[in-house]
Amino acid sequence: MNDVKTTVAKNITELRLLNNMTQSELGEKLNYSDKTISKWERAESTPDISVLCDIADLFGVTVNYLVTAENMDEKYRENKREEAIYNRRVITYISESAAWVTAIFAFIITTLIIGRMSFQWLYLVYAVPVVLIIALVFNSVWFNPRTNYVIISGLMWSILAAIHMTFLYFRKSVFLIYLLGVAGQIVIILWSFIKKPRK
Repeated sequence: MNDVKTTVAKNITELRLLNNMTQSELGEKLNYSDKTISKWERAESTPDISVLCDIADLFGVTVNYLVTAENMDEKYRENKREEAIYNRRVITYISESAAWVTAIFAFIITTLIIGRMSFQWLYLVYAVPVVLIIALVFNSVWFNPRTNYVIISGLMWSILAAIHMTFLYFRKSVFLIYLLGVAGQIVIILWSFIKKPRK
């Protein structure tokens, strides 16, 4: 019996941690106190079969999974990783879309107030670097850091293009500004060859 208690305790703990839940959050979902969850996880007591069914449903596993030792298989972990990556991508895309929606909203409102089209298209031009900054932040935190070099390149060229188009609106040509882009691109390429020492 002690072995089953220990197995259930271990599996509940691992499932809760894999799903980024605190004992209080799990208790809230099951209508139990965090003290009860703590007792389950310390193998001081075991939930009855109906509660085990609720826990299994909550985490998308079987009751057999909860009472079997050494079954925290790689497939389950891989599914949780894929789910996390998917959610992070969705959050990134929503954030980038919010920047575009803001730029389009500003474009429409300003056009309606002024009553004619003039500088409003610049909102859409400046939305590009903003979107790339958002992509850079999320990529740095959640995704492949090597991709940052591509995003930084795009960010640099989009800023230069936005400055160029702003000057064109005032009928001033500043093509030479792109020489900064060439120099910056060389720096970014050289920077990408720097590798961190392996531990």
